[in-house]
Amino acid sequence: MAKMNKIIVVNKESGMTSRDVVNKLNKILGTKKIGHTGTLDPIASGVLVICVGKYTKLVDEIVSLDKEYIATVKLGILTDTLDIEGNIIDKKEYDVSIEQLKEVFKSFIGSYLQEVPKYSAVKINGKKLYEYARENIDIELPKREVSIYELELLDFNKDSFKFRTRVSKGTYIRSLINDICSKLNTYGVMTDLIRTKQGKFSINESYTLKDIENNNYKSLDIEDVLDLKVLDITDDNIKLVMNGNKLNLDLDNGDYLVKVNNQVEAIYTFTNKEGKIKIKF
Repeated sequence: MAKMNKIIVVNKESGMTSRDVVNKLNKILGTKKIGHTGTLDPIASGVLVICVGKYTKLVDEIVSLDKEYIATVKLGILTDTLDIEGNIIDKKEYDVSIEQLKEVFKSFIGSYLQEVPKYSAVKINGKKLYEYARENIDIELPKREVSIYELELLDFNKDSFKFRTRVSKGTYIRSLINDICSKLNTYGVMTDLIRTKQGKFSINESYTLKDIENNNYKSLDIEDVLDLKVLDITDDNIKLVMNGNKLNLDLDNGDYLVKVNNQVEAIYTFTNKEGKIKIKF
């Protein structure tokens, strides 16, 4: 039987949810132990990193990586979902120049408190925000600190523009667009979104579900994904690792991929020569 511990960089099609991708891969790969590493809205396409088998334990590590997107915006309208697929709830005149747009982009570089969109899966009191929205229940939307590292204008027309951005975990591009347009004294909604990178994972090295179904893809191993020092364990320390116990070794501080008999068994974090287990596979 083929090894089922792997990481696959999927190029998600628009029109399907991230959960849809996982469900299809359950059938294609013949396993239910699959997790994705960062939801993409149905309207969005691009990089969706999938962890299979024991590598599902890496989901949180990969979710925390920076992400790069290319987004397209239509000016002058506001929808309840902040994208073109929602219901139009307001319209506003606009007169935006390239110079204004570039200045506003500069103002967003750095960190700021971003309001989570009401059509999102964030939970408040055990209930998802989109569930409140669908029931027309008003609830205070939470704000989260996000970081915008890069914002580059790619195309500009009288009523639309396209940009590339690199952002931190938890950034909603729909909300970023809404905030940008607010500074431009108008409205704007997302009409297209492509996730081009997540950490070192690139859309140029991703595979469609059809590719995977036809076995026309390459999966990644943990050493391809995490740029960590490797620690080969022998003798008395093997039992400590297999039981998830501490290690006392004269090593530099940091995270290590720990191998036993050439198999990755854990990730340990070393501080002042003491290693504590971070992930046990």
